[in-house]
Amino acid sequence: MDLGDRLGDDDQARGTRGSGDEGQGGDAGGRARLRRRAATAAGLYASVALGLLASVVAARQLGRHDFGLYATVVAAAGLFESLLDLTVEESLTKFGFRYVAASDWGRLRRLFGVAVAFKALGALFALVALAATAFVVHGDLRAPLLAAAFLPLVQTQEDVAATALLLRSRYDVRAAFLALSMGLRLAGVAVGARYGVLEAVLGILAAQAVATAAVVLAGAAAFRRFPSAPAQPLGADRAAIRAFVAQSSIATGVVSLRQMLAPLLLGLVSGTTQVGLFRIAQAPQSGLTAASAPVRLILLTEQTRDWEHGRERTVLAGVRRYSVVSAALMLALVPVFYWAMPDLVRLVFGREYLDAATGARVILFAAALQLVYGWSKSLPVTIGRPKLRIWAHGAETATLLPLVLLLGWQWGVTGAAVALLASTGVFVALWSVLLVRLRGEVASRSTVAAAS
Repeated sequence: MDLGDRLGDDDQARGTRGSGDEGQGGDAGGRARLRRRAATAAGLYASVALGLLASVVAARQLGRHDFGLYATVVAAAGLFESLLDLTVEESLTKFGFRYVAASDWGRLRRLFGVAVAFKALGALFALVALAATAFVVHGDLRAPLLAAAFLPLVQTQEDVAATALLLRSRYDVRAAFLALSMGLRLAGVAVGARYGVLEAVLGILAAQAVATAAVVLAGAAAFRRFPSAPAQPLGADRAAIRAFVAQSSIATGVVSLRQMLAPLLLGLVSGTTQVGLFRIAQAPQSGLTAASAPVRLILLTEQTRDWEHGRERTVLAGVRRYSVVSAALMLALVPVFYWAMPDLVRLVFGREYLDAATGARVILFAAALQLVYGWSKSLPVTIGRPKLRIWAHGAETATLLPLVLLLGWQWGVTGAAVALLASTGVFVALWSVLLVRLRGEVASRSTVAAAS
C-alpha cells in the first residue's frame, strides 16, 4: 500500500473518492472524525512543544548575546518571507473546497498549478531581499542573514502541499508533518548552536529542506486521490481569485509587520539582547496559540466546507461555542500562570533570562485575548472576505509599532510587552464589531430565504 492509498483510506471506508466528512455517516463516521481531531491535537501540540524546546536549546547554548543575534535573524527571515510571499494557500482552501463541492476537477488542477508558480516567484523575491540586506548589515549578523535568505526558497511549496491535505479533510496528517518539521528543526538547532549562530541557522535550513520534501510528497499523493481531469481555465473566477490572493497577501504582510518587525524595532532602540529577551517573553503567546491551533485548523477545514454548502448559521454557532469555552478556560488558567511566570522562566530558560519574566506576565494577558479570538484567523477565509484581516490587523499593527519604539526605548522588553497588550486590545475591539455585523448579515439572509 503506497502513501496515496493510506491517505485515501477514509474515502474508501465511506465508498467515495470525494473530499470532506459530509459523506461520512453513522457511528463509524463519528469515530473517524474524533480520531482525526485527536491526532490533529497531538500533532500540533507536539510541534509547538518541539519548537519551544528548540528556542530553549538555542538560548541555553548560545547565551544572551548570541541568542539575541539568533532571534534577530529569525525575525528578519520571517519578515521578508511574509512580506514578499504571495499568500495563495488561503485562496486555495476557499476556492478548492468550492471546486471539490462542485466536482470541478479541471479548475481545481489549474488552481494548484497557478499556486505553485506564484509561491516559487515570491520565494525568489524574498531570497533576493534577504541577501541584499545581509550585504548591507555589518558584523556578526551578515553571515547568518545570508544563510537565512535561502529559507523562503526551501519551504516555498510546503503550504501548497499542505492545502491538498486539508481539501481531503486530512488535517491530522498536516499536523503530523508539522510535528516532524519542528522535530527536525530542533535537531538542526541542537547540533548547530553548539558551534554558533551561523551554524544554528544552517541547521534550520537543512531541517526545513527535509521537512518540505516530506510534505510535498504527501500533498502530491493526496491530490492524486481526486478524480483526474485536464486543467481548465479559471474563467469567471479568475478575477475573484486574484483579488482574494492580493487581499490575503496584504493581510499576511500586515501580520508580519506585527510579528516580525516589532522585535527588529525593539532591537533598533534597545539592542539585540532585548530582542532575545522579548522572544522568551513571548513564550506564553506561543503556548496559548498552540493550545488553540488544533481547533483553528479544524475550524478552517470544516467551517469552510460548511459555508460552501450554505450552512452559514452553523459556522457562526461554532464561533460562539469556541469563544465561550476558551474564555472560561482562560479565566481559570491565567491567574495560575501569572503567579508562576518568574519560576517558569528561570526553570525553562535559565536565571540569566529572568529579566523577561515581567514582560512574559504582560504578554500572558494579550495571549489569552488572542486565544479567545483565535477564530479570527480562519473565519475571513471561510466566508471569503480576507480584507477583514487587513482592517483588523492593520489597526493592531498601527497601534503596536509606534508603541514598541516609544515604550521599548524606555523599558526594553517590558515596554514592548505593554505595546503588544495595547494593540491586542484594539484588535479584539474591532473584531467584536465585525462579528456583530456579520451575524446581522447572516440573519438577514436567513430571513429572506425563509420568506421566499
